Amino acid sequence: MELRHLRYFVTVAETCHFGQAAKRLHMAQAAVSQAIRQLETQLGAPLFTRTTRHVELTPAGEFLLGEARRILDAVDASAVGVRRVAEGHRGLVRIGFTPTAVFTHLPQIARALEQSLPEVALEVHADLLTPQLRGQLHDGTLDLSVLRPPAAGDDIAVRTIESEPLILALPADHRLVAEPAIGMRDLRREGFVLFEAGDSAVNEAVLRACRTAGFTPRRDHVAPNTAVMLALVAAGLGIALVPGSARSIHLAGVQFHDVPDAGTIDIAMAWREHPTALVESVLSVLDDAGLFAAADSRVTEQTR
Repeated sequence: MELRHLRYFVTVAETCHFGQAAKRLHMAQAAVSQAIRQLETQLGAPLFTRTTRHVELTPAGEFLLGEARRILDAVDASAVGVRRVAEGHRGLVRIGFTPTAVFTHLPQIARALEQSLPEVALEVHADLLTPQLRGQLHDGTLDLSVLRPPAAGDDIAVRTIESEPLILALPADHRLVAEPAIGMRDLRREGFVLFEAGDSAVNEAVLRACRTAGFTPRRDHVAPNTAVMLALVAAGLGIALVPGSARSIHLAGVQFHDVPDAGTIDIAMAWREHPTALVESVLSVLDDAGLFAAADSRVTEQTR
């Protein structure tokens, strides 16, 4: 049984007239009649009762009409789906986030995609540090990552989302909480909580800020992620310099404080060079939604 035979059959069934069906199909009437006879032979049952004046479906024909419509609708829907996938308008995007970016950037990203690419599903991987996000981009586990630059590797493209200040997380009972202004030199005798990952981008920014102020931070504790880091601060086991977006994590016992000379740290979107059509579409939508920093015009040809 061929799909074309089913299409011919449905057209004849809808018109109940071989001549009208042939006209709609842009075929000779004899060719339509022959195709229906071939279909009846293949199925071993008559599909129409024919008189010189009228054509009617048999019970077998009535059954086949419902099935044929279902089959043809499924085939047509599959063809449309294939085209939408190939055009980058449908599919699954796996996106990873550094801990605080889940709170500050996931909502904007999800809303933009829901509005412009409703057939694209998001698979969110949260609470990952930049080294993990880079690794999962390299091995293909993730399609996109919101991370802290640099994203090492010639095969990774990066676009800045924003530059945010480093802020101070203090235990609520710390002596500096009451200070109206805090500078980096005020922290030189403090014990710090740092990330345990050796190549943490936040650690590098913290070390840079401390060295610029003339000291090397004393590392009292390490944490696997931002939530644990803040919990250690709440416990009074040290202070921490964290990205400004950490303010979105509300934890009893932690007070945040601005430190004007602590410097800034970037957050960016990263993806593999030569992206798929789906990733191209997502990046284009996010660009139109204003996700990326206005000063960062580094859009490759593959993303437009």
